[in-house]
Amino acid sequence: MLERLTKCPLCKSGRFLNSQEIKDYAVSKETFIICKCRSCGLKFTNPRPTAETIGPYYDFPEYYSHEDKVSNFTQLIYQKVRKYSVNQKVKLINRLVPHKGKILDYGCGTAEFLLAANNDTWKVTGIEPNEKARKLGNSKLADQVFESLDEIKAGKQFEVITLFHVLEHVHSLRKTVKKLIKHLKSTGYIIIAVPNYKSFDAKKYGNEWAGWDVPRHLYHFNESALNAFEDIFKLELVEKIPMVFDSYYVSLLSEGYRKPSQNVLAKYLKAFSSGYQSNQLAVKNQANHSSNIFIFKKR
Repeated sequence: MLERLTKCPLCKSGRFLNSQEIKDYAVSKETFIICKCRSCGLKFTNPRPTAETIGPYYDFPEYYSHEDKVSNFTQLIYQKVRKYSVNQKVKLINRLVPHKGKILDYGCGTAEFLLAANNDTWKVTGIEPNEKARKLGNSKLADQVFESLDEIKAGKQFEVITLFHVLEHVHSLRKTVKKLIKHLKSTGYIIIAVPNYKSFDAKKYGNEWAGWDVPRHLYHFNESALNAFEDIFKLELVEKIPMVFDSYYVSLLSEGYRKPSQNVLAKYLKAFSSGYQSNQLAVKNQANHSSNIFIFKKR
């Protein structure tokens, strides 16, 4: 079942137009319409599966964030990069909050990041709606991963709340962000990582760019849309950090979508070249990496 939005899910403007049609290459092979808000710049999948019917669209073996096992070379690379990225994330939160404290990771997957933070003496809590991933997370963290934000006590607050490549999947965008902010200490940080549809690799691959990932990605952000968070949610954007590995991984998936029959070596070489070029152009222009981390504080 599909639901049709009549207002922008971020700024609530009714001023949006159909932007493009994107195929779900990973699972259903269906085509979905993406609209663009003329007020805040957000793109969003519309119509989209409801929260109750989207589950089957996540049911494919290449959805690696719900898995710990390694079954192919691409997944091996993914796991190696994830391990490095986890360490970088822990360094980031330690830089922001040297005294450490409590952290909530919303959409924590198999809880690799929370496990590393816990080992570094942070008090950790995770939210993960996927049952399989949540069970794996709880096997590592003694039942500190919950299915829903509603299971967190109303008065509990955190020094850091993170959403790493999660916000684009959340059906209730505004409601979820507002609920998370209520759990954020007045001096705390909310960290949001999302793909960037203005990046070089997005422009290069066009409708075959893996970052669209419809219909699992309900929203498609650019910097303008993230800047709108300041006014909409009374936040202050304090820092933006590029995620340089994302351009390589997204390019690899995009190459597979563009030309499924090409040999593996050619696909990896083209993906490396595309990812490198995307990062170089982003550095040169000081903007538009494939994905970015946005760090906000309460005003």
